[in-house]
Amino acid sequence: MSDKFVELSLGSHIISHGYDVDNKEILEKVTAPFARKLVAVSRIKSISEKYILTDYLNGRWVYWEYEDDFKTLKKKLTKK
Repeated sequence: MSDKFVELSLGSHIISHGYDVDNKEILEKVTAPFARKLVAVSRIKSISEKYILTDYLNGRWVYWEYEDDFKTLKKKLTKK
């Protein structure tokens, strides 16, 4: 099966590694310059004004900062 991709400019991100014994989320912040990437649409879980949430390896989640504005990103994802 062929997946659909969207081109995004993504930069710094936060990796969620799960939760500790007190149910506090374990986060790793990564600072990175913005770069163009192709992302499988099926990996995208949600978008906000600042972050796009995607799934990652081994059940992890990643909150990516993106360069486009929310309205532009919404158009890219809902384009038919």
